[in-house]
Amino acid sequence: MRQSSLTVQSRTVRVDLESISLRGDLTIPANAPGIVVFAHGSGSSRLSGRNRFVAASLVQAGIGALLVDLLTADEEHDRTNVFDIGLLAGRLRAITRWLLDRPEASELALGYFGASTGGGAALVAAAQGNPSVAAVVSRGGRPDLAGKWLTKVTAPTLLIVGGQDLTVLELNWMAYERMVCTKRLEVVPGATHLFEEPGTLEVVAILAANWFAKYLNQPEGASHASPRSGVRDDDRGY
Repeated sequence: MRQSSLTVQSRTVRVDLESISLRGDLTIPANAPGIVVFAHGSGSSRLSGRNRFVAASLVQAGIGALLVDLLTADEEHDRTNVFDIGLLAGRLRAITRWLLDRPEASELALGYFGASTGGGAALVAAAQGNPSVAAVVSRGGRPDLAGKWLTKVTAPTLLIVGGQDLTVLELNWMAYERMVCTKRLEVVPGATHLFEEPGTLEVVAILAANWFAKYLNQPEGASHASPRSGVRDDDRGY
């Protein structure tokens, strides 16, 4: 893992879209090979402690991260918006285009990290392209909600699910079987949906950092040791 002494640009940003403004936290280490945009789900926000933990781990590994709200405060009050995958995916794509217009990010490879319903939104956004996405990671996500877009995803995709999150695990297996891209499914033993058990979120962070380090073309020597977990893998080189 890269050392914390790396020069890092970190700032709170305002993402101005057509009719709304969204708040975000953008962090880009020096010489980062890419940046990962986080897609929160189930009413969560950029302040999610779990996603912030993973984002900090990516930054420590030399990868950029953008934590951003996909919905305004008013929109969050309507629960139908939380499960509107089309809305969330469209918002994620708009945020990504905004990001690529920034000079510090315009040349960086892109990744998506989705949690819960954000996992489905990230896959839909990646499948729709423009801009293209180099890698996707889903934590306790709902890739099944991507529906017809699952077969159109071309970005290498890592699905991470808790071993005790049985319903979501089954939904991930079903989605996994439909996907035709480079893919990997990791089952973290003993973890429930929120990965609250000691050490389980750390496993998620390592798995995600490894995946993005590989597919965002991180320089050689910055990879991490793989933690022990259950795995089903079509990514033979990982």
